[in-house]
Parts: sequence; structure tokens; C-alpha cells
Amino acid sequence: MPDRAPQPVDRQLPTDEARDLISLVRDIAQREIAPKVAEEEDAGRFPREVFTLLSESGLLGLPYDSEYGGGEQPYEVYLQVLEELAAVRLTVGLGVSVHTLASYALATYGSKQQQVEHLPAMLGGGLLGAYCLSEPASGSDAASLRTKAVREGDDWVITGTKAWITHGGIADFYTVMARTGEDGPRGISAFLVPADAAGLSAAAPEKKMGMKGSPTAQVHFDGVRVGDERRIGEEGQGFAIALSALDSGRLGIAACAIGVAQAALDEAVTYATERRQFGKPIADFQGLRFMLADMATQIEAGRALYLAAARLRDAGRPFAKQAAMAKLHCTDAAMKVTTDAVQILGGYGYTADFPAERYMREAKVLQIVEGTNQIQRMVIARHLAGPEGR
Repeated sequence: MPDRAPQPVDRQLPTDEARDLISLVRDIAQREIAPKVAEEEDAGRFPREVFTLLSESGLLGLPYDSEYGGGEQPYEVYLQVLEELAAVRLTVGLGVSVHTLASYALATYGSKQQQVEHLPAMLGGGLLGAYCLSEPASGSDAASLRTKAVREGDDWVITGTKAWITHGGIADFYTVMARTGEDGPRGISAFLVPADAAGLSAAAPEKKMGMKGSPTAQVHFDGVRVGDERRIGEEGQGFAIALSALDSGRLGIAACAIGVAQAALDEAVTYATERRQFGKPIADFQGLRFMLADMATQIEAGRALYLAAARLRDAGRPFAKQAAMAKLHCTDAAMKVTTDAVQILGGYGYTADFPAERYMREAKVLQIVEGTNQIQRMVIARHLAGPEGR
């Protein structure tokens, strides 16, 4: 019933520029992304042309300095852009979040010379980035990573394997954490590695239950040589850079999760108001009405949580605890909301003819990436009660 069809999210935005930005994103999403989602996700096709368009439209560097081609938007605006994109296709929303994460080290810790040389192409020159921290035997315990970078004159030679890399094999640059010193977090440094470096290769993409259009692959470094001018920050600072990047990156995952959840709610509302049983729309049955109300409440709470964390970040205040809370709540909410959406659609929800089943499969990965939700609980607890084993 058109009068009860879902409407676009009514957003609280700080400026007219931000409102125009959201309008632009919605236009691109509906015109260039939405028509091909089901077909391309089913085929496992990555929409590189969409990312080229997003770069040309100034949407791949939104939170970074305009001096280098960024949009200089506050995080509360950037995250709502991610939500809009993820609601249409998570492959795109998460891809923008990962690219932003990959650009973070250079944009925040790079020297002026490094930023002048590399950031314009990264933020608005059509390049796509990947973030290399996890390894086959080093996931949640990231400080135990084994990929090594050995100094040879003015160069570093990187050897090792990174795992679970979004955009692995298709990225133009990789932000890589590698061991340059002692065991543990103090022996890790960060490097900016071009994709065409000799010795860099990617394995075949993983076969995943969702986000099939977004390649996730191991990336191999077989004696990859980069100059010291591509080391970001000080030697031994890499792990601190990685954790700082992840605090912001978790907010990106939270926003993407709310986007997926919102899409699932919209699908459920549309179906429930149009599907008739026992002579009336199923949305008139109290059991389903209460489900829809709970779904909407979880989404609004998640959106408020990630925006509150973003506003702390924008104000220059500590936000790590709130980022972990947002990632935890929003991704758990997305899993619940998408599962409920499938239930509301009944048998149709279990078929690929409707997007609800795709939303549910995609929501699952958001509880895992950039720190599992068990790790988020550990982070939150440390802020509350101090580190374990004191």
C-alpha cells in the first residue's frame, strides 16, 4: 500500500552541504547501484565502475583534508553516507569503509611529503585501498603477526601472508602492518605498498556465504621491496596506528550494519502491508506489528549510538569505548532485524527472489570483521574495569 511504504530515513544533518551530499548519494545509489545488486552479488561481481564514480564524485575521501582531495566532512556525516550506501549494497558501503580505513594511516600519521605525494590519488584519483593486519594465524591476537619487514639500506623487504583482506587482489594500494623489531605490539611498523610491487600477489578469493561481490583474499608478500619513504610513522608505531584506525573503522562497520538492518526493515514493512491473509494485510496482526516495532527501535537505537560516538570523535574526545559499543550493538541488531525480516516474509523470505535472505547472510559477517563482537566486549570491559590480570 503506497501510503504506508517505507520512506527515506529522516536524518539530522549539521549543514545544508551535508543534506545535499546525502541527496547525491541517494541518487547515485538508486541510479547506479540498486538496479544491478541481485544479479552482481549472485555472480560474485565486484562493481569497480561504481567505486570509480564514487571517487569522481568525491565520496571516497569524505572525512579527510580537502587540501589532498578529501571532503573534510565530520564523521557523523561520513557515517550516514556509509549507511545509505550499505542499505542499497553492502559490498559498496563496506568497500568505502575499508578504503577509508586503508587511507587512515597515511592521512593521520604520514609526513607532509607523503601526504602530498600519495593522498590526492588515494582520496580522489580513482585508486582503491586495502588494509592488511590479519594473518592466517593472527586474527583477534593481531599483535602476534609474523609478516616481517627487514631493513636493507634505504629499503624494506616484506615477507609474509595476510588473510581476510577485503579488496585483496583488486586494490591499488595496501596499508600493511609488518614486524620490524621485537615480538609483541612494539615491534610492528606500517607501510604503504603499491599493488604492482614485485613479489606481491593474491590468492583466489574466499568462497563466502554473503557479500559475494566483495573479494576477500589472502595477500602474499614474497620479498616485496619498498623504500623507507613508504614507512608510515615511526618504526615500532605500526600497532598503535592499526588500533587507532580500527577505532574509527568500527564506526564504519556499525553504520553499514544499520544500513543493512534498515533495508531489511523496509522490505519487511512493504511485504507486511501488501501481503493479505485471512482477508486483511498481515501487518494488521499484532504479532507482526510488534516485531516491526522492535526492529525499528533497535535500528534507531543503533543509529543514535554510532552517531553519538562519531560526535565524540569529531569533538576530539576519546571515543574508543563508544566505538566498540556501537560496533557491538549495531551488528547484533542487524543480525536480529534481518532474521526477523526473513521470518515476516515466511517462505518467500527464504528464497533468492526477495533480498531478505541476502541481508541476513550479509549481516553475519558484520559481527566478525574488524574485531569480533566478543573482542568488542573485551574492549568495553577494559574501559570499565581495567585490563585483565592486573
